[in-house]
Amino acid sequence: MDERSFTVALTLQDGYAFTVDFGEGGGGGTAPGFVADEPPPLGAGRGPNAARLLAAAIGSCLGASLLFCLRKAHIEVAGLRTTVAGTLVRNERGRLRVGEIRVRLAPAVAPEARERIGRCLELFEDFCVVTESVRRGLPVAVEVVPEPAPGPV
Repeated sequence: MDERSFTVALTLQDGYAFTVDFGEGGGGGTAPGFVADEPPPLGAGRGPNAARLLAAAIGSCLGASLLFCLRKAHIEVAGLRTTVAGTLVRNERGRLRVGEIRVRLAPAVAPEARERIGRCLELFEDFCVVTESVRRGLPVAVEVVPEPAPGPV
């Protein structure tokens, strides 16, 4: 099995806002960091929250997978708009969970190419790392390691 690791670091700014750092290892390139935050009243809404980041990851992965297949099939894509809609639901214990994600991909292709995209429509989802991982309920190992709070200098 081909295994590749990646690391994303999140550092608390204040409240519920975290600076997200993608680092340079594991294929992340030199992507700029950003702020993730919870919406009010919990956070200040200074950035996307975790559910929206998950939706963006799914949409980005599916879009890239579809583009890859279409380009391999020599179908010119003039543009692609991906819309991801999610629903939050409460579980049996009353905790919010992502209940459903709906993705709409709208590639801009020439009318004569629309007949040739069928094979890609059969294949592209299976190659999306994020979507297929989420669908199968990937394992998440959690470790909490308390560190001393910074003291006065």
